[in-house]
Amino acid sequence: MTPEEIKDMPKLGFGLMRLPQRDGAIDVDAVRTMVDAYLEAGFNYFDTAYVYHGGNSERVVKEMLTERYPRERFRLATKLPAWALETAEDRDRIFSEQLDRCGVSFFDFYLLHSLEDGGHYQTYERLDCFRWAMEQKAAGRIRHFGFSFHGSPELLEQVLDAHPEVEFVQIQLNYADWNNQVVQSGRLYEILHERRIPIIVMEPIKGGTLANMEPALEEKFRAARPDATPASWALRFVGSLDGVMTILSGMSEPRQMEENLATFRSFEPLTDADRAVIADVVRAMQDMPLVPCTACRYCTDGCPAGIHIPDVIRALNTARLYPGDSRPKMFYKGLLRQGSGRASECISCGQCESVCPQHLPIMELMTEAAEKLEQ
Repeated sequence: MTPEEIKDMPKLGFGLMRLPQRDGAIDVDAVRTMVDAYLEAGFNYFDTAYVYHGGNSERVVKEMLTERYPRERFRLATKLPAWALETAEDRDRIFSEQLDRCGVSFFDFYLLHSLEDGGHYQTYERLDCFRWAMEQKAAGRIRHFGFSFHGSPELLEQVLDAHPEVEFVQIQLNYADWNNQVVQSGRLYEILHERRIPIIVMEPIKGGTLANMEPALEEKFRAARPDATPASWALRFVGSLDGVMTILSGMSEPRQMEENLATFRSFEPLTDADRAVIADVVRAMQDMPLVPCTACRYCTDGCPAGIHIPDVIRALNTARLYPGDSRPKMFYKGLLRQGSGRASECISCGQCESVCPQHLPIMELMTEAAEKLEQ
């Protein structure tokens, strides 16, 4: 990408992974409201994927965006899933399906989905997906090519050395994960920034956990800036970093859209005083035993017990923070009424851990959840 193209990118991207729902389906009325507000505010980057909402996220793109706005009004990104590929022919089949779902003739940004240490990267290499993507670009069906990444710094350097054709990389980046020994956001950022590779940020609010914080942590932010929300602090952190092209926010209701638009309409970079506040919050967070689940829900589709794992972990985190509070158990009982399997019904098959981008010990967590929430 040219410096001019990077400069022209909107700082706020609309992530379509956590769309609002009603009666078990995507709430198209709410999505319509959010799409219109986002575009009217001057932003235009939409990020989806083949697997989001069981494929319905891409279909919503066609219904709410492609059929309602001229193609030049928006930039669209989607992703090729390694776990759905068996043969080279699958690449073309899925790609054609994505174009049809979204109702477009090309994607502005196309990504290999979730490179990580282990199977996914090997799958992309085995099926020659990097060369294939360049062929799609030459044919005009892809404008810019990159990948999303959940692996180690060592793997990132290996991939970039092997594939200088990559134009951008999408990484998980937020202040809570900057020094996280598993995610290593800070080191990943440094590698990309040193190589002058544009960065797309995912999970800037860490699946919402940096927007809904423990009261003592939230008070640290409010003491410094009474009118600023915790989410705005998280977004300003990543938006203040050099080399960040676009920041994806998986907004799930119109209120979140309005809040994020307010942050980016007149974006204010962090001051030194702001950075000191965030450092203080991070130190306090590191003393709290919370599970860093981002609710990506990759773990749920193949769970033989039908456990709503991210929601169970959410209840577990609350139970860890507030041992005497009855609300985590009430929330958990609500999950069971909604059709979730019990944490105690986990059969330890390991499917969830094999696809977890955060590398969480989910089987152990289900045992802990059963002990804390089912008594």
